[in-house]
Amino acid sequence: MFLRQSTVGREPLAIAMSGVRMGERLLQIGMDTPVVTSLLAAKPGLSGESSIVVVDEETATQVRRAISETSALVNVAVHNLDALPFDAGSFDLVVVHNRNGRLTRLVDAQDSAALAECRRVLRSGGRVVVLDKGTPTGLTAIFQSRTRPAPVETTIRALKTAGFRAVRQLGDRDGYRFVEGLKVE
Repeated sequence: MFLRQSTVGREPLAIAMSGVRMGERLLQIGMDTPVVTSLLAAKPGLSGESSIVVVDEETATQVRRAISETSALVNVAVHNLDALPFDAGSFDLVVVHNRNGRLTRLVDAQDSAALAECRRVLRSGGRVVVLDKGTPTGLTAIFQSRTRPAPVETTIRALKTAGFRAVRQLGDRDGYRFVEGLKVE
């Protein structure tokens, strides 16, 4: 206990690294953990907009349950990721949850149609943040030493292929890897 910094009053790292602010229009693709997803959804507040697109009804039910505990106003939709149900330029930020590996094909450089859709729904100057599985830490690193995350270059290449610019890794910490890209027109 004395070796760790106190986390009381601090938001989870994934929330801070996404950079979502009150009043923004946020789209989340998939779900990592209910806590992270619901806290991100609540960040835009009443002056912003928050939507979550998942690929199956089971995940949508989990998201709705997590959201109900935060009292946030969130649009949850089950939809094909290759054709998002939003107008072009609808969002300021898209967060792609891929820490659990369920959306690996989304960040596969050979299948960037879904990432191109993420780019389409972003406004000019909007950002995409991919939350990938990062380097294992703590006991996870000891017990799961055989499972290493995919190289960061895979995500970077996929974002560049989809047309994002200024693509970079923001960090790799607490089991997350954060990769960001910018829509420039």
